[in-house]
Amino acid sequence: MTSGGRPRVAILDSNTLAAMGMKQILQNVLPIMDAVVISSFDSLVEQGADSFAHYFVAMNIVLEHRQFFLDHRVKTIVLSPIADGNAQLADFRSICINVPEKQLVRSILMLEQHAHAHGKNLPPMPKILESKILSDREIEVLSLIAQGFINKEIADKLNISQTTVVTHRQNITYKLGIKSVSALTIYAVMHGYVDINKI
Repeated sequence: MTSGGRPRVAILDSNTLAAMGMKQILQNVLPIMDAVVISSFDSLVEQGADSFAHYFVAMNIVLEHRQFFLDHRVKTIVLSPIADGNAQLADFRSICINVPEKQLVRSILMLEQHAHAHGKNLPPMPKILESKILSDREIEVLSLIAQGFINKEIADKLNISQTTVVTHRQNITYKLGIKSVSALTIYAVMHGYVDINKI
């Protein structure tokens, strides 16, 4: 079930580009998981379907192999092209993939928090991600970045200059090795620095 001690998740989609994008997002959201792109149901079976903790599966593949995924519904998350879940797939958890990245990340984070109750069923985070490496002020700035505030708004809220905000942002990205706002948002939510309902 693990690759070097890390649980594996399968991204099952014949659209390679979409699957690679989902892999990148999943590895940002759940850095403790090893995401594997698989292009067909037969390949999933060949690689040992039971060795994966979860399957993120394109809707068409779920429909073609409905009984298998029904039998594994606890592990299955349907990658749906439509926001309102299809009645045919009411038995499955699903996320809409045709949304902006921020919304997709939020959906995955909500799914993770619902299924794993703030990580209680997941293996421990790598030590570097677990330790507190940001100052209290940097955590405040990170929380506001995750909530979508721009530098001027952050400066006003914290009663500091915009230059100081920029310095804090640079320090945060340097310390965490994370540059994109989406990845910073994921980090903030996973560490409890911001409520997912505020992003």
